[in-house]
Order: sequence, then structure tokens, then C-alpha cells
Amino acid sequence: MAQQLNSFLEIDPQSDFTIHNLPYGIFSETAQGDKRVGVAIGNWVLDLAALEAHGVLHSNVPNCFNQTTLNKFIETGKQNWQAVRKTLQSLLSAENPALRDNADLRQKALLKQDAVTLHLPVHVPGYTDFYSSKEHATNVGTMFRDPKNALLPNWSELPVGYNGRASSVIVSGKDIVRPSGQIKLPNEERPVFSATRKLDFELETAFIVGKATELGEPIAIENAWDHIFGMVLLNDWSARDIQQWEYVPLGPFNAKTFASAISPWIVTMEALEPFKLKGPEQQPQPLGYLQENVANSYDIHLSVEVQTPQAQQAEVICQTNFKYMYWSMAQQLTHHTIAGCNVQVGDLMGSGTISGPTENSYGSLLELTWNTTKPLHLSNGETRGFLEDGDRVVMKGYCEKDGIRVGFGEVANTILPARHFSFNEQKDERYETV
Repeated sequence: MAQQLNSFLEIDPQSDFTIHNLPYGIFSETAQGDKRVGVAIGNWVLDLAALEAHGVLHSNVPNCFNQTTLNKFIETGKQNWQAVRKTLQSLLSAENPALRDNADLRQKALLKQDAVTLHLPVHVPGYTDFYSSKEHATNVGTMFRDPKNALLPNWSELPVGYNGRASSVIVSGKDIVRPSGQIKLPNEERPVFSATRKLDFELETAFIVGKATELGEPIAIENAWDHIFGMVLLNDWSARDIQQWEYVPLGPFNAKTFASAISPWIVTMEALEPFKLKGPEQQPQPLGYLQENVANSYDIHLSVEVQTPQAQQAEVICQTNFKYMYWSMAQQLTHHTIAGCNVQVGDLMGSGTISGPTENSYGSLLELTWNTTKPLHLSNGETRGFLEDGDRVVMKGYCEKDGIRVGFGEVANTILPARHFSFNEQKDERYETV
């Protein structure tokens, strides 16, 4: 059982950002203002650059917090992450007067979250997306292949993944332009160029690599957790019709490159430690380099909400849990490096769509509507097969145990209409709009 801590700040017990959490992010006081490192605490952002400047917060590398990304701080290493976290919990505790009784420092270092702008928290050198939910992989395989052989033979032997596009990783709040590409319509000989008709979300989490490796240096499974700094929510947007046409034989390309959105606060692995549990039993037993005999998963409640332009508020359409994930983050990272691929601080590793065992726990509209054959009925009378322009998608996640709550906040984005190019319409009679 984790020790109960109390802050001198008034914090709602249902807040994602309790003193037990203290996730890291990048903020500025205005949209174009100077960026620096902050920590979320209740409805506040604690300015770590201000604390460092006033001499009440120290790191083993100077000037870690007056930075536009978290990469420099993450590079200082696990021992320093733990030391800074311990100092922050002490400064925010009800018993410590250093910040509590210093009105001038509190005014400079504590800002309201709704009064600042949050930014992409890390520079992302590389992005990889896995496919590690057995329920999701089974659903997709059932839909598009033989239901009796929904999983390909390799799925239960290794964490399947692909290298994505780091340049289009964005932060919550940024609008998503509906992507266009080639779509092969049924009974048509050739494809058309069109805006996607099957725009989908993918409910995922992702971990941030916290320790780099050299080329040719694999990460052993027993050391993998030391290379992970923290986790975020991830909406790995997907254009299903574009993907269906283009992914054979090499895999996802334009259907996945247009946007991958993450939550602005990185929740540390230390904050998640009380919520660890053992993942699902793996059969067959993995090869030796992937075997773990420790608690390797987390009890993270996850949900998706959709708000249409006609709706007054967002509506929950999916609820699932990270604990269903078949392959662990350590197994994903180890397998990623086993051929000698090097990783860098800030690399983003997506879990893959997280689906549970029940229909309301499926982590994508592809599954929730079974590829439009079972339309989603919203409470205001609207239906959805896939997402429409103006729809807003909100993903949330939290852990809760023994009166302690640690949450991720949210990743939310709104869909904008596709940007069409007139030259395509003039030169290609098969160009179509939605």
C-alpha cells in the first residue's frame, strides 16, 4: 500500500494530478511565450524553472528546467528523476513551509492550468507503434480474414510493430485535418483519390524512452524498465479505407502518418508503481529473451468520448483497461532492439489499440461499429460508422487504489474538413470528395 501524502494546496481527491502523480510537461504563459518545464498539481502548473532559479530545486545537471522540451531533464537519468520527484513531493507537502509560506515564490511558481498553453512535452526522434492487444488483433483478423485463424502465427510469438512518422506526433488540442489518399472502392477496377470516408481513432497509451543505447546494443528484458521514463495517452489516428488499399505488402503508410496525438503530461513510472500487476498469461511461453517473471502491466482505466457538432456535451462510447495488453512495454522495447536498433531519449513507443473482452471495451470505431455494420447510436439520436468533420474525440485515463489517484488528463482533438487540391480535380476525373 502506497503512503498517503497531503499537499498544502487544496486538491480535489478526484483530480488526476494529485501529489502522488506530479507528471511533467512543457508550458508557456502565452501561446508564443517562453516554454519551460512544469509539473501538474491539482488545477495548477508548478514552474520548475522558477523553483530552480530560486534555489529550492536542484538537478544533477544545471538549467534542466528552463527548456523547451523535457529531453535534457530525462537525459539526467533515473536516479535524478527520483531525486527531483522526492524534492517536489516535499516542497508541495502540507508539512513543508519552504513553498507553503513563501507568498512571493508561490505567486511566481504556481500558475493556473487553464491560464497557460501546454505544448508537446518532448522532442520525439523516433516513433514506433505496436499491435499488442490480443482482443483488438483478434477482432481485426476476424473482420478481414478467416475468423478461425484471426491471429497470424507470429502474433503470439513476438510484439508486432511498425516504425511510424515522428514528425506528425502532435499534442492534445491540435485540430486534425481529414486526410486524403487513394481508396479502392468495391467493384471498381482502379482506385480513386478521395478524402477518407473511414476516419477512426485508436485508443492507445505510449511510453517515452528515457535512456539511449548505441547502435548494435540490444536491451535485455531485465534492464528494459530502466529505459522507460513515463507514459502518455495516445490517439493514433487512422484512415481505414486508405489503409486497406495501401498496406499490402509493406504495412501502414499514409493511412497512419497524418497525426498521432498524445496527452501533454508524462506520468512517470514511479508514480504508476502502486498500480502494477501481472499481465495476461502468454501461451505459448515466449522465447527466452522475452520472458518476464515480474509484475509487468498496470491497472489503468481508459475511456473514449465523442462530441459531435450537434451535441451539447461529450459522450462516453468506450471503456477499457491497459491490463488487457498481451505484450508488456518491456517486451516491446526488448524486441525493438534485439536486432541492434538503437533508441534515443524521447522516442515514443505506442501500445497499439487497446481493446477489452466486451463490445463496449473496443478501442476503435472499426471494432465498435464492426466496420459500419453495427452503427454507433448516440444519445442525441445521431449515429456514427466512422468520424465526421467537426467531431471531437477525447481520451482519458487514470489509476485508483487505496484512496490514491494518478491520472493522465486527456488527449482531445477536433476533426477539420479535408484540404482538396484543385489540380487533382482538373486532371483526374476519378477524384472524389466526401
